[in-house]
Amino acid sequence: MVHIVYADGQVIVCRKSAGWLSEGEGEQALPTLLARTLRERGETNTAVFPVHRLDRETEGLMVYARTSAAAAALSAAIAEGRLQKEYLAVLCGTPTEPEGEMRDLLFYDRRRSKSYVVDRERRGVREAVLRYRVIRTEGAYTLVWVRLLTGRTHQIRVQFASRGLPLRGDRRYGAPKGEGALALLACRLCFPHPTTGETMTFTCEEEDLFGVK
Repeated sequence: MVHIVYADGQVIVCRKSAGWLSEGEGEQALPTLLARTLRERGETNTAVFPVHRLDRETEGLMVYARTSAAAAALSAAIAEGRLQKEYLAVLCGTPTEPEGEMRDLLFYDRRRSKSYVVDRERRGVREAVLRYRVIRTEGAYTLVWVRLLTGRTHQIRVQFASRGLPLRGDRRYGAPKGEGALALLACRLCFPHPTTGETMTFTCEEEDLFGVK
């Protein structure tokens, strides 16, 4: 059963677990699981429209539309930069600066399901921008807060990894073996309600998810 944080006739905000797909129709796809949860709650409208995504390995907050009109409104908000996503991540290592902005050109190789930082623009290359702030360091690991200013595939993972700071547990981008699951949490979500325009803000409860105290 999916943990639904908020629901009305237009939107559903839920917490995605690591290992679930954020879109699609399979048994491990969140739209399927959400529809099942809604049926179990006795709701008649079980339609679920994805408007953004999280990597399969990433957990945290997501919003889904419940009508096609709400999906269009949320998609427009995303295109206009009015849907904000913030994350907590644990890095292997410590950034040289306690806070800053990362700006890169990224290319996503669909055959390899992997993103790469490149040095020039060409077909398929898109700019990626994020801001980060160090929260605390414990031994070889650093907990950071991240705000995405663009939404590229594996963006947080590849931008930090390209600077020698792979996320803990992220073997795809160079983290050492045996460090458990990917240490990345979508911890805050902010967006305008598709019908009222009211700013909706949701956060995960504070918890020591990654063992960094």
